[in-house]
Amino acid sequence: MVIRKAIEVDASVIAGLLTQLDYKITPEQVLVKLGRMMDDTDEIIAVAENDEIVIAVISIHFIPQIAVQGDFARISYFSVDEHYRSNGIGKQLEEYCEKEARLRGCDRIEVHCHQRRTDAHRFYLRQGYTESPKYFMKLLRS
Repeated sequence: MVIRKAIEVDASVIAGLLTQLDYKITPEQVLVKLGRMMDDTDEIIAVAENDEIVIAVISIHFIPQIAVQGDFARISYFSVDEHYRSNGIGKQLEEYCEKEARLRGCDRIEVHCHQRRTDAHRFYLRQGYTESPKYFMKLLRS
């Protein structure tokens, strides 16, 4: 398996991986977002390949902090193709995220994981994450 930064031609596969997480997104929408995010030094979109086939994606956002020593890394999206789950691919991508976060001086990794994703919760707990009990959001679209 190879982990590399995503490129434009990955948009269709990334859209499919996100669809497996119940996001309704088209390859065209991913392509637009990917173009913006690839130019942002505080973003990494990485994919895992098996025999040159993209089988997983992780989106990492680095958030500078003013009041604490280290910055934060946030996993925004993380999907392993359903046919490849439970093979250690997610663990390798999470370790990639941790390595990148440490290189950038982050002192933590955050991830928001919807309560319905109980398998993902078990994965994060195995990786050493702890649950933070509150998460608030304000929707800006109707």
